[in-house]
Amino acid sequence: MRPEFIRNFSIIAHIDHGKSTLADRFLLKTGVISAREFHEQMLDDMDLERERGITIKAHTISLPYFYKGQEYLLNLIDTPGHVDFSYEVSRSLTACEGALLLADASQGMEAQTLANAYLALEEELYIQPVVNKIDLPTADIEGVHEEFMQFLGCEDQDILHVSAKTGEGVNEILDAIIERIPAPVGDPDATPRALIYDSIYNDYRGVIASIRMVDGTLRKGERIEMMATGRTYEITELGVFGKTMEPRRQLSVGEVGYLVAAIKNISDVHVGDTITTPESKVEALPGYDQPKPMVYCGLYPSASETYEGLRKALDRLALNDSSFAFQPESSGALGFGFRCGFLGLLHMEIVQERLE
Repeated sequence: MRPEFIRNFSIIAHIDHGKSTLADRFLLKTGVISAREFHEQMLDDMDLERERGITIKAHTISLPYFYKGQEYLLNLIDTPGHVDFSYEVSRSLTACEGALLLADASQGMEAQTLANAYLALEEELYIQPVVNKIDLPTADIEGVHEEFMQFLGCEDQDILHVSAKTGEGVNEILDAIIERIPAPVGDPDATPRALIYDSIYNDYRGVIASIRMVDGTLRKGERIEMMATGRTYEITELGVFGKTMEPRRQLSVGEVGYLVAAIKNISDVHVGDTITTPESKVEALPGYDQPKPMVYCGLYPSASETYEGLRKALDRLALNDSSFAFQPESSGALGFGFRCGFLGLLHMEIVQERLE
């Protein structure tokens, strides 16, 4: 897909302002899933996310959409709303050119709405204000309009209205994404540069890195280099995030997708690192600031023989959630364990449950 027909965007909002519901509506409107396959919180595929009704991890999905006879590819990088996962939001925004700023019509702009908006402004993204839940009897649409206009300095006609629950206004948002959010900029003929904005570990395929192509083209079978570690690998699979991971022969400027290269050593992949070709003289992309832990606790295995299993689990989880830090420590009463730092109490609770 040529860069001018690609749009990369996130949805940012305070917790429980309807972000996951709007993402679900996009999946239905673009035909990525059928009404028969649909269930709520489609992108929240962790049991923990469904159980608590919150988004914990950023999820990416590519949405094909026809606008005025032309097919566009809208890459949605869905983000969490809770303050404890704001680092996840900042990483996602780095891979985008625009963001939908969502506010509940009955509650208005709240603390995390503002915090996420400032993150988007720091990244110099186009911000599209959206008033959600206009179907509620308690909706104060005019009041939220005023808040948006005062905070963003936007015009009345720039603000869109939507009811993610009923689907009203969703088509107008999809059209606005194409009309207002800028297309990605990059040189398709330059040396490849890709930003790693997330990663997970798979027992059979090794590390699967989520990447955003900034310059050039990466092709299956090419050798690549991780600029932070200098390690080289051969690409065994590239692809985009559809309903499932969909393999492609190549990824080019502006595209968002995944990369598999049989990387078994977790320490070779760093979120925020730049992928390029070996011995190239390109400049590394600006990475991410390391988050500052706010809550600390010690994690100890219940039996000493499971210590090694806990260490491996922490390594894998740190690959998927780089906002928590850990280091080994020992206690006279508890034996060997780990000192862990988290962004908040909910983050600590979630990490513990994910480890279990």
